[in-house]
Amino acid sequence: MPLSVHDRAHAARLLREAEHHVAPIDPLSALLPGLDLADAYAVQQDNVARRLADGAIVVGHKVGLTSAAMQQLLGVGEPDFGHLLDDMVHRDGGVVLAAHYCRPRIEPEICFRLARPLRGPDVTVEEVLDATEAVAPALEIVDSRIRDWQITLVDTVADNASSAGLVHGPWTPLADAPDLATVRADLLVDGEPVASGSGREVLGHPAAAIAWLANTLADFDAALEPGHLVLPGAMTTAPFVVAGQKIEARFSGLGPVSVTFV
Repeated sequence: MPLSVHDRAHAARLLREAEHHVAPIDPLSALLPGLDLADAYAVQQDNVARRLADGAIVVGHKVGLTSAAMQQLLGVGEPDFGHLLDDMVHRDGGVVLAAHYCRPRIEPEICFRLARPLRGPDVTVEEVLDATEAVAPALEIVDSRIRDWQITLVDTVADNASSAGLVHGPWTPLADAPDLATVRADLLVDGEPVASGSGREVLGHPAAAIAWLANTLADFDAALEPGHLVLPGAMTTAPFVVAGQKIEARFSGLGPVSVTFV
């Protein structure tokens, strides 16, 4: 049974307070057992709307759960999505405060920048590539406002798909980029390699995740807009990071991107 409007508002408030105070909470799926996927996206949208009212701007979206391993872990058969806001974007080579996050992880991804809108249903990989202006090496900072990352699908969806930040490097026009499925990313922490993977880890091709997103957003009467940034999903595992660590990802054909947690 779907949650009441009161319970949805309560869930959104719990997540806002957890983020504001950097104090994770018990899983919403345990606190509100009736929470379903529609409720979870409504909770996410509630908190996005409040941030927009406070002056933030939507600059794009992120797709999560695009690897087979993560889908198996949460027992789901499709990805999820969250919103990217302008106050979540950090400078390449810059610093971020670790104390702003509950228990952050980092993921190397290929960031897309769109030149034309994409509105589902029935958007294809080819249409995504036709609409893409440029791509960039990127790091997504993911964080869970749920204690110890004890999440189910509805927990992470309500929590903006666990998205917390974005760092992207220089843009490469898509016409000058290699086949994105073949791009390899090497993830380094303090100069030491910790993980590597390719674009094929992301639903077989990163553009397939963008197509899924455009088609899914159609159910919400929404679309991807020109200028929007889209993170299609992690190419490697997502290690935890702490203050004092420098994270760098090196992408074949696209270059490096880095950020330091202080």
